[in-house]
Amino acid sequence: MSKVVFSILLVVIGLVVGVVVSYVINYFRNTLISKKTEAMINQAKKEIEKLKRDAAIEQKEEAHRMKMDLDKEIREKKEDLKENENRLLQREANLDKRDEMFQKRESALDERENKLSEKQEEIQNEKSKVEEIRKEQLDLLEKISGFSKSKAREMVMTKVKEGMTKEISEYIRERENEAKLVADSKARELIVTSMQRYAADIASDQTVTVVDLPNDEMKGRIIGREGRNIRTIEAITGVDLIIDDTPEAVVLSSFDPLRREIARVTLESLIKDGRIHPTRIEELYDKVCKDMKQKITEYGKNTAFELGLTKLDPELIEIIGKLHFRTSYGQNALQHSKEVAELSGILAGELGENISLAKRAGLLHDIGKAIDFEVEGSHVDIGVDIAKKYHENEVVINAIASHHGDTQATSVISVIVAIADALSASRPGARNDSLENYINRLSQLEEVGNEIDGVEKAFAVQAGRELRVIVKPEEVDDLTAHQIAREVKEKIETNLKYPGTIKVTVIRETRAVEEAK
Repeated sequence: MSKVVFSILLVVIGLVVGVVVSYVINYFRNTLISKKTEAMINQAKKEIEKLKRDAAIEQKEEAHRMKMDLDKEIREKKEDLKENENRLLQREANLDKRDEMFQKRESALDERENKLSEKQEEIQNEKSKVEEIRKEQLDLLEKISGFSKSKAREMVMTKVKEGMTKEISEYIRERENEAKLVADSKARELIVTSMQRYAADIASDQTVTVVDLPNDEMKGRIIGREGRNIRTIEAITGVDLIIDDTPEAVVLSSFDPLRREIARVTLESLIKDGRIHPTRIEELYDKVCKDMKQKITEYGKNTAFELGLTKLDPELIEIIGKLHFRTSYGQNALQHSKEVAELSGILAGELGENISLAKRAGLLHDIGKAIDFEVEGSHVDIGVDIAKKYHENEVVINAIASHHGDTQATSVISVIVAIADALSASRPGARNDSLENYINRLSQLEEVGNEIDGVEKAFAVQAGRELRVIVKPEEVDDLTAHQIAREVKEKIETNLKYPGTIKVTVIRETRAVEEAK
């Protein structure tokens, strides 16, 4: 029992000792922590005070530096103002000197003007005296000769005219024959060589396009219920659809090749798709219009590439591409412009001119036809405006303005473009012309010949390429016949517009007829 009590007592004593030791350890630990904390706080306070002092010092230094910079800037501004003031004073002094010099010059000019006025007055007086002396001499001569001045002049001119008419006609005929021998051969050689070096197929564009159908049942689907499909196609494309008894074919008719092409592609797309109804027609039409713009640009790019032309504005290239869908008397406008460009380049090379510039002028000479249905005015005026808008060379602008003779040609290239334009348009089959215009042109040509005195009758032959003038032999001699030919030629060149050239032949024939009985 005593052992148990002793053990308990030991445990209690151990616990008390443990509690006391633990308390002592905690006390010393808390004391140590408090001292460390207080030391850290004091250290932090010292650092804060130091930072405050450093910041104050830095602020003072920064303020001092800013003050120094400001003072320096103020000094520089003052120096600049002083320099400007000196410069203004110098300029004012220069202006005063210049003003003084101008005043002196003005005085000198006034003095010179006064002297000139005096001299002019003296000259006028001298002229008056000379005129009076000349008049007195003329009056004296008229009294001596017995003829007035106008009558004497009329007599002299009549005699000179009678004496020189035959000599002048003979001289003109000899010079014309000599010029024809040289000019005709040279011109023929140059033009033939150019046309040989550039040869293109001739294909006239028509106003209709035929679209092939897979079968005749497709005609009914294109017409649609109560004709709604064909009405929709005609309404949105602006093209007439002709559906007749022709097997497996539909005809598109329009004078606008661009509309006709868009309608053709739209209709072919509808046939391939198989779904033909108004909504689908409108969708495909919008898609084809977008694709056609890209196609037009490709036509313009390909044309510029074929001709070797560079530095063309993208908008101008698109306008060039539109020429593919324009026609002139059945001739494709873009193909015509390419031909003119090629011929202009060849002729320019033969004559030693700028080939690239000649091609550029030839390509753009009819550029106004691409948008003449959108803008008011002739295609020449529109083309000039387009060329100026895209800053083309003055030679190109003049070639566009003068290729129909509306404006005077100011360069050799302008004349070359006009020649190439006539060559491309006048080749057999290149263009179609209406019967009315053809007959009207021939009638005007014959009227020019019939208006001349001494002409019995004039006939236009060779499809208007030659005018044969028959004169009255009893009124017109051989020399006068040459004068009539020249007069008719000048009237044709002045009054008529025509492609190519017109040969004028004057025929003087004397016949003696007797009838034996």
